[in-house]
Amino acid sequence: MKTMKYLFIAALVTVFSTAAKAQTGTPADIDAVKKIISSKPADLDKQIKPYYKENRKNPEILTGFGRAFYEAKDTARARIYAEYALEAVKNHQFAPAFILLGDLKALADDGGAAAQYYDMAVYADPKNPDGYYKYANVYRKLSPKSAVAKLEDLRAQRPDIAVDALAGRIYYMSNDFDKALASYNKADKNLMEDRDLVDYAMAAFFKQKNQQALDIAKFGLTKKPRNAAFNRLAFFNSTDLKQYDEALMYADRLFNQSDSAKFSYYDYVYYGKALSGAKQHDKAIAMYLKALEQEDLDNKAKRAGVIKDLSDAYQQQEDYPNAIKHYEDYLNNIDKATANDIAALASLHMQHGGTLQDADAKKAAFQKADAVYADLASKYENAQEYALFMRARINAQMDPDSKLGLAKPYYEKLIELIEPRAEKDATERARIIESYRYMIAYYFIVKDDKDAAKAIAEKLIQIDPENETAKQVLSL
Repeated sequence: MKTMKYLFIAALVTVFSTAAKAQTGTPADIDAVKKIISSKPADLDKQIKPYYKENRKNPEILTGFGRAFYEAKDTARARIYAEYALEAVKNHQFAPAFILLGDLKALADDGGAAAQYYDMAVYADPKNPDGYYKYANVYRKLSPKSAVAKLEDLRAQRPDIAVDALAGRIYYMSNDFDKALASYNKADKNLMEDRDLVDYAMAAFFKQKNQQALDIAKFGLTKKPRNAAFNRLAFFNSTDLKQYDEALMYADRLFNQSDSAKFSYYDYVYYGKALSGAKQHDKAIAMYLKALEQEDLDNKAKRAGVIKDLSDAYQQQEDYPNAIKHYEDYLNNIDKATANDIAALASLHMQHGGTLQDADAKKAAFQKADAVYADLASKYENAQEYALFMRARINAQMDPDSKLGLAKPYYEKLIELIEPRAEKDATERARIIESYRYMIAYYFIVKDDKDAAKAIAEKLIQIDPENETAKQVLSL
């Protein structure tokens, strides 16, 4: 893990100054050496020797050779050429060579030695920001605060560099998005590198500051209109802000007008969300199906989330058979369904039943909903009253004139549970009032038992003194 960490650090470091860029020397010689290295000849040292002799007094080019070996993972030769570069300088002080040696130590999982070399780079060239930043990057896991403190030394040397942005980068890479935002907010966006603007927008996005993230992404697009990261962030945040027309514009820019864009399942999911928001449900469904085909969707929980989005899109189309089918697939893909997850399936069956004209088909849909609520009650004790209440309503819909008394056992059970409670909250009050009203109607109309109906009306009037049903029954 540590090796991967330092590789990640080395990969993310960019060059910030003209002085640092100069270390690569003459591109022709370095490019020639790179080609020799990539060909992996048996006489590698022999072929490179003329280039070494020609540049043995040029530390910049020698460091460039060492960096080429580093990139080819030939760490032994990379170190040799870094040392050659130091020997080529009278006082043996050359910041780029120290930085390369630090990178080699980081690659070898020796963070302490890497930090020492980066510190030496700072001493050799106090105005080269690479040493400060790489030193801070090594320490960011141990102490982001100490890492940022190192960057403060750079501020005095290089007021032209967005040091606060570098501090934001350290905090961002440490997953401290609050501090990352605080640091980025202090920086001048005009001085920020593209990667810092992207991280700045990402930090705001992660903290659900969607308008801020969108504004940063738009600023980035004024500089790089074909930048995939900026277009993606503008797309995502516009979607979350429910600015769907704008979101679809940025989606088109991401998918069709961005350079070197690579797409993940998440891009297709957001495209589906934006299309759903714009009421283009057919296209949204196509995007969710596309998301499910992506290779990076290799996590069962993430896959379940996409399936749920697909079900929602079918529901918005009122295509309940497909909505139910995919929702059941969603339930099969999550580790443990919550009470709300199960209740949502019952709700889909009820909505489906409400759209059906055929009596038998409607009844079948309601029966499925009833069965789901029964399952909910068996699995979650704290959902039993809710399940009872919903089953009472479903059975009342299947028996609209109450002649079969299908809802009666459920309303009776609710009364049994709620009635003894001295204090009843608003939900309990509403449920027992509905239960009393059903029982009054059942006894008065279906059973023609006025005494039983009046007895229940007496209870109802105590809870709801202005209830018209209770008043009418008691007046007879």
